Amino acid sequence: MIVDSAVYRDGTRVPVDTDVADLAAMRDRCADGEFVWVGLHDPDERELAEVADAFSLHALAVEDAVKAHQRPKLERYDDSLFLVLKTLWYVDEEDAVETGEINLFVGSDFVISVRHGRGGGLHRARLDLEARQAVLAHGPSAVIYAVCDQIVDDYEQVCDSLVEDVDEVEISVFSEDRTNDSARIYVLKRELAEVRRAVLPLRDPINRFATGGVHGIDREAAPYFRDVGDHLSRCADTIDELDGLLSTAFDAHLASISVQQNNDMRKISAGAALVVVPTLIAGIYGMNFDHMPELHWAVGYPWALLLMVGTSAGLLWFFKKSGWL
Repeated sequence: MIVDSAVYRDGTRVPVDTDVADLAAMRDRCADGEFVWVGLHDPDERELAEVADAFSLHALAVEDAVKAHQRPKLERYDDSLFLVLKTLWYVDEEDAVETGEINLFVGSDFVISVRHGRGGGLHRARLDLEARQAVLAHGPSAVIYAVCDQIVDDYEQVCDSLVEDVDEVEISVFSEDRTNDSARIYVLKRELAEVRRAVLPLRDPINRFATGGVHGIDREAAPYFRDVGDHLSRCADTIDELDGLLSTAFDAHLASISVQQNNDMRKISAGAALVVVPTLIAGIYGMNFDHMPELHWAVGYPWALLLMVGTSAGLLWFFKKSGWL
C-alpha cells in the first residue's frame, strides 16, 4: 500500500524513529515547518480509510480517490486541497494512449499521493525533488509542483510519439501505394481525444497555482507552476495541430481513394472497349442476310480479322495516349 513516506524540513528529508507505516505517529512527529509526504499505490477502501483517519481527510475526496476515474480537477475541503491528475503513457505497437490517475491530498503539514494504474510512478519525482533543496523548501507546494511537472513531461513524451505516428500516416496517405489508412487515422484521433481529456482540464488548476490564486500554495512557488503551465500549453497546442492534420489526412485519403477508383473505372472502360468493338464487328458479319456483299468475298474472313485487330490496336493507342491505360 505505502510506496514511500518521509518527513521533510527546510528542503531536506528528516530521519524519523517511527514506523513509516504508522502515519498518525509520523504526522505527530512533524514540528513547525515540517511536513510528511506519503505515497500510496492502488489502495483499497479500507487502506485509504486508515489514511483518512490519520490525516482527517474529507469523506467526499476520499470517495473520489477510491473510485478513481475522475477528470482532472482542483477542489478545496476545509483546510486541505484535493487535486486529481491523469497520467498518460504511450504504447507504440498499438497506437494506444494508456491512462492512470494520481490524487493529491494537500494540507499545511502533509501531502498524500494516491496513484492508480501502472504508469505515473512518483519515485523519480521524489528523488529529483529531494535533490533540489531550494525547491523542496517551499513545502507541500513543492510536491505539487514536482508531481505536476513529471506528469506534464510525460504528456510531452506522449505528444512526441503521436507526432511521429501522424507523420507516418501523412507519408502513407500521400504515397503512390494503395493503403488503408482510415482505420489508423480513427484510432489516432480517438487517442488524441484521450490526451485532450487529460490535458485541457488541468490548465485551470495550473494557472491558478501560477497566479498565486490558491490559498495554501506558496506564492513564491508561482514561477515553477508557470513553467509547468507553459509546457502544458505546448501540449494543448500540439494536440490541436495533430487533430487538424489527421482531419486533413483523412480528407486526402478519401480523395485519393476517389481518384484511384476513377483510374480503375477508366482502365475497366478502356479494356471493355477493346473487347466490345471486335465483338461488334463479329456480330455484324455473323448476321444471316442473303444480300451481304462481304459474305461472298474471297478475302472476307481475313478482312474481318484484320478489321478487328486494326480497330483494337487503334483504340489501344488512343487510350495509352490519353492516359487511360
